Amino acid sequence: MPVRPPLSPERIIAAAVSLADQGGVSGVSMRKVADSLGVEAMALYHHVPNKEAIVDAIVDSVFAEIEVARSDADWRSDLERAGWSTRAAVARHSWVLGLIESRDHVGPHRLRRHDAVLGILLDAGCAPIESVLAVSALDSYVYGFVLQEKQQALAEPADVERAAGLLLDGTADDLPHLRRVAAAALGGSAPSPDEAFAHGLRVILDGLPCVRPR
Repeated sequence: MPVRPPLSPERIIAAAVSLADQGGVSGVSMRKVADSLGVEAMALYHHVPNKEAIVDAIVDSVFAEIEVARSDADWRSDLERAGWSTRAAVARHSWVLGLIESRDHVGPHRLRRHDAVLGILLDAGCAPIESVLAVSALDSYVYGFVLQEKQQALAEPADVERAAGLLLDGTADDLPHLRRVAAAALGGSAPSPDEAFAHGLRVILDGLPCVRPR
């Protein structure tokens, strides 16, 4: 019989993340985490105080996956990479979207990520408050984009084209702007999710008033 690895906070958090990825954060409980690890629920309390501590930790673990690389030569590339990495991490664990701003506890990985992004902005010439506002705008965009991707069925250009065709067939003439957009989508102008994300990120970075010119 194989020897079971010793229980640890890291194993508990990894198991909880896996459960959340499968069924959302509502699927995370002390009993379910313990069952997935093959132990009794009471054994978890030697390593974590309660379920709330586990939820705080799995939220923070998502931020541990975000890469914020620094390049003294190009603040914009640094922010773009941070944006793409944040999108990827949040998309892998989309259950985190409802928890990021609702938890009282802010973990060390999230703090380090915010500190790194603030550092890019401060070094690029933004004042402290301007930097905070810029991070807020960037995060709001990324989180909102992932939520939109998750909720919408329009994930692929072919899906957009099918939806546009239905709109043109069934929309009254009093919606001329929607019909114009639908016609453009049918003509092959609909962007991919990556193209749409890149466009929005570019608009935000272009609008930062406090950074040095590239």
